[in-house]
Amino acid sequence: MREVDDEFEVKLGRIGNRKAKRADSYLRRVRQEASKAGASARAGTSFTGGRIGRGHAQGAVLAGRGQSQGQRRVVVKARIVRIKSGDLSAMRAHLRYVQRDGVTREDEPGELYDASNDRADSKAFTERSTGDRHQFRFIVAPEDSAELADLKPFVRDLMRQMEQDLGTRLDWVAADHFNTGHPHTHIVLRGKDGDGNDLVIARDYIAHGFRARAAELITRELGPETEIEVARKLQQEITAERLTRLDRSILRDAQGGVLELGALSGREPFWQTARIGRLRTLERMGLAEENEPGRWRIDAELEPKLRRMGERGDIIKTMHREMAAAGIARAAGDYTIFDPERGVHSLVGRVVGEGFADELTERRYVVIDGVDGRTHYAELGTLGANEEPPVRNTILELRSRVAEPRATDRTIAEIANMHDGIYSDRLHREFDPKASGEYVGSHVRRLEAMRRQGLVSRLADGSWSVGRDYLDRALRYEKLQQSRSPVRVAVLSWQRLEDLPQALGATWLDRKLVGKEPAELASTGFGAEVETALRARRQWLIEQGLAREEGGQVRFARNMLKTLETRELARTAAEISARTGLERLDAKAGDKIDGVYRRMLTLNSGRFALIERSHEFVLVPWRPVLERARGQLVTGQVGGEGISWSIGMKRGIGR
Repeated sequence: MREVDDEFEVKLGRIGNRKAKRADSYLRRVRQEASKAGASARAGTSFTGGRIGRGHAQGAVLAGRGQSQGQRRVVVKARIVRIKSGDLSAMRAHLRYVQRDGVTREDEPGELYDASNDRADSKAFTERSTGDRHQFRFIVAPEDSAELADLKPFVRDLMRQMEQDLGTRLDWVAADHFNTGHPHTHIVLRGKDGDGNDLVIARDYIAHGFRARAAELITRELGPETEIEVARKLQQEITAERLTRLDRSILRDAQGGVLELGALSGREPFWQTARIGRLRTLERMGLAEENEPGRWRIDAELEPKLRRMGERGDIIKTMHREMAAAGIARAAGDYTIFDPERGVHSLVGRVVGEGFADELTERRYVVIDGVDGRTHYAELGTLGANEEPPVRNTILELRSRVAEPRATDRTIAEIANMHDGIYSDRLHREFDPKASGEYVGSHVRRLEAMRRQGLVSRLADGSWSVGRDYLDRALRYEKLQQSRSPVRVAVLSWQRLEDLPQALGATWLDRKLVGKEPAELASTGFGAEVETALRARRQWLIEQGLAREEGGQVRFARNMLKTLETRELARTAAEISARTGLERLDAKAGDKIDGVYRRMLTLNSGRFALIERSHEFVLVPWRPVLERARGQLVTGQVGGEGISWSIGMKRGIGR
């Protein structure tokens, strides 16, 4: 986890349902509470919504209490997650994440627990959450948590105190993580109270009360923080390249960007000594200047600059750790951050590490050993429902996501502008009679994705109301996608580089050799390894009769990639036939495919779907959307642009 902060900013999710007509809808309850608060608002106080929900009184009292002398610090991060009706996939994914491998002190998978059991049932908790409108997710990290042999008693005491403050029984599970410098706990709390009603917690309690309770409990457990401990921690902050308590103290006491040391009083001597030491450090950083003895000019951008320095320091530490774990040595000067906004728009390399840049929002990062000879840290953002996390040793290409309407959007807009803002597949075919079913289906899938964000609506007859300003809506959608996932990820090879030179199938090396993926290779690092692998692959292709040396150059056979893919599929099909007794069918353009989707096969030539019938099977290019149909009947039409799939009763699922 990153630097423990004193300040806390709560980020509330969208938990209201604007279409709800029930009397107990969230918005109705908000209005009722707002009406109750009206008297105080009329009396001259501003209404912020902080009092709405359970625990508002305790939150207000604890927020105003401040940190007492000797109290230990705890950072609490909170998030309210809206649950789509009937869709528990995101909840299951989060629970899998908190139970992932390598998070305990023994480097074992995490274990869920609850108020009374050291091993809680993840499946049962998810099933109880069916119908919940939202849930709360917390990360609780006491600054001195490393001194606790077990976090479970502390967390259980904290949740019991929360039940008392909110006046209701709570349903929660938690998992302790020890895989960072700050041991911490992930808590997942259902959005229902003890009576089965929607649990609404006051903002003041989430932002201040919960953390104050945690600080009280950890102080009671470990005893008040001694002056020696405070002095030791402050000493560590003097030279830190991040935002610290000393910096916040300096910013609070500075008037108009100027700090007068002589005017300060009420601070312990070691605090004053530490602040003077910190000012000298800031001076060396160019963030403070002593104009005259005891009078300091503070940089107006001190806080954001220190935050950026802290983030960069965390990133460098992450890169060092991942490279060391992979057993790869690179010069520190070759470490860099992949930033699409600063002119670098693409990156190719090997995955040496991956994880979460932000555990609460589940934004992912990846560390890439690039073909340019440098090591890159890239933030991927959040993954979509059909996206997989990066896998170590695979070879990826990252491209910056550009926020602009697509070609499909321009076609939709053109058709809609001709029909009062309405689009349909029938209107599309009238507009372009030569358009294939797959091509029209790609436009419908685009609208379906935008509908889930509330930007367009589907009418009862199956047509779409997209408006005459559709291109503006498409741009808003792309900007939203860009904020969630700043880069696009393409897997170039699922296999390790060292396995590719002798591999059967059309590999990433073959695509580079025929010139479809040009890229400059560095003479050092991973670039040098790729160049060595390319030379070995050329020699193998010559031995296989798929290439020849001519005039000092290597000439590749026509349709080499297709030949390699065909050979790999033939071998794979023979293995499946020997195991199952089924006969392989070839799928050609215009063919109709039907059968049960069994599984996905990862080959050197790419990923393929295994579709089985009673006596036969077919191997076709795999699409992520097929995973929702595993074990089910699927039907597809092979076209020039791919396969248009449907499941069961002709319900379209896209390509």
